[in-house]
Amino acid sequence: MERVVLALNAVNEAHNESAYETDEREQLCDFIDQSLTEHDIDVVALAARHGLGRYQITDKWRKW
Repeated sequence: MERVVLALNAVNEAHNESAYETDEREQLCDFIDQSLTEHDIDVVALAARHGLGRYQITDKWRKW
């Protein structure tokens, strides 16, 4: 997950911090969530272990 978010950061930086619109950011976060879920990762439990809400798990690295 970290590598994916960092790669998305790089794309965003290469486009002057405007690569993703708000809707696209939400879609990217949903895609990450779905991908983790499809690989049998309990996203809610993962987030809870780190004291986060489900949709905050990318915030540590995300700059977009």
